[in-house]
Amino acid sequence: MPPFSVYTLGMNTSQIALIADDHPLFRSALNQVLAGQLGLQVLQANNFASTRELMQQHPEIDLVCLDLNMPDSQGLSGMTYLRAEFPNTLVIIVSSDESATTIAKCIALGASAFIPKSVGLESISEAVNAVLDGEQWLPENISVDETSQAHSQDYVNCELLESLTPHQLKVLNMIADGLLNKQIAFELDISESTVKQHVSAVLRKLKLNNRTQAGIMYKQIMSIDS
Repeated sequence: MPPFSVYTLGMNTSQIALIADDHPLFRSALNQVLAGQLGLQVLQANNFASTRELMQQHPEIDLVCLDLNMPDSQGLSGMTYLRAEFPNTLVIIVSSDESATTIAKCIALGASAFIPKSVGLESISEAVNAVLDGEQWLPENISVDETSQAHSQDYVNCELLESLTPHQLKVLNMIADGLLNKQIAFELDISESTVKQHVSAVLRKLKLNNRTQAGIMYKQIMSIDS
């Protein structure tokens, strides 16, 4: 398929969902629930770049079902960027990674639900309905309290990270990649003084003393294999 597809129309034309997953079979399963059972309008994307493009083109999207391991999503960074850029869009994570650490990070970073790819269509429908009703949904064997207590520092750091703006996140990502202020300014086409302001804001919000600590924290949070 192309990077994204046009609407699959359902009966409930007042709500729009975006399926962002590079696996055709799972996209089909999600579409069966979202459009076939729940009657939502559905958009589909198979990589992160097209996901972001569709969300920019359709700010009315209510819900995105996001696979953490899509091409170019870079672990949790894709979700983090979407939450910062589109704060009014609900995010449901769908993933084959069912570790408590990953689930805790996703919830702390603002996901409304975490759906393991091993669950059946009934559970997917239950999760989406819960989120659209303003509730949070997790697998039966996991609770937010358990994940936050078991990985308390990760949870706290994720909540701090969620306070960053999209520009601050971009700067932090480049800091983690080892870029200097002058290089960041060139990449983002902004002044070096603006970069310094962003760096200062990042350190203040993350409650850190220097950019090395910020880069290390960011890489630890974004990792989904720890």
